[in-house]
Amino acid sequence: MDQIQHNFIIERGLKFHVADLGEGFNVVLFLHGFPEIWYSWRHQMVALGFRGTLPYRCIFTSDIPPEPEKTTFADLIADLVAILDHLGINKVFVVAKDFGVRPAYLLTLLHPHRVSCVVTLGVPHVPLEPRKYRESLPEGFYISRWNEPGRAEADFGRFDAKTVVRNIYILFSRSEIPIADEKHEVMNLVDASVPLPTWFTEQDLATYGALYEKSGFKTALQVPYRSFDEDFGITDPIVKVPALLIMGCKDYVLKFPGMEE
Repeated sequence: MDQIQHNFIIERGLKFHVADLGEGFNVVLFLHGFPEIWYSWRHQMVALGFRGTLPYRCIFTSDIPPEPEKTTFADLIADLVAILDHLGINKVFVVAKDFGVRPAYLLTLLHPHRVSCVVTLGVPHVPLEPRKYRESLPEGFYISRWNEPGRAEADFGRFDAKTVVRNIYILFSRSEIPIADEKHEVMNLVDASVPLPTWFTEQDLATYGALYEKSGFKTALQVPYRSFDEDFGITDPIVKVPALLIMGCKDYVLKFPGMEE
């Protein structure tokens, strides 16, 4: 992991942290989800024979925008294009997981000339207008709860950042999706005696917790959870570049209502 370089660049009025490894024009752009961080892709970056880069707005060591509650997916896409331009990168292989899949496909649809191919893990390419699907989710489902401005902040605010991350990974590692009843919040579903999943160490948790302690969760909640209904004016949502979806038969998203169909 020592090979990974951490640089800061100024674009669109904000300072961005870019985790970068290697040189050349064959570049893999890694995009993570929530509550992941650049560190989530560290092993893949080191293992690649290509150059790997990991930029993201608003969280961790990048600047937080003046009004994080107004951040949009469109901002993330504009950020990515500006960062690629700044680094002199014309085209990338995009690899994304979790909610990083949405900006990955938006970048591919809006700027296909910048994408050689797109690979997504655990989450398929979903409709760009998911309001109806979201409205079909249970009220106590974490996506429904975190979509409500201020609710997750109040729920998370009862704990330090490290505990919040710990709780989320314990919840998302269960065999059933977390659904809270009307008297409880999502964080109340966690049994404090349950250990972390074996693939997530205490050192990993400390790294995540330290970065979220600095950045907070507001922007990470705004995008994606409160930006689903954003309109991009895309009339043809067919991906024209080579695309690969990698999923396991027990992947978490398959537990979402109606997803298997």
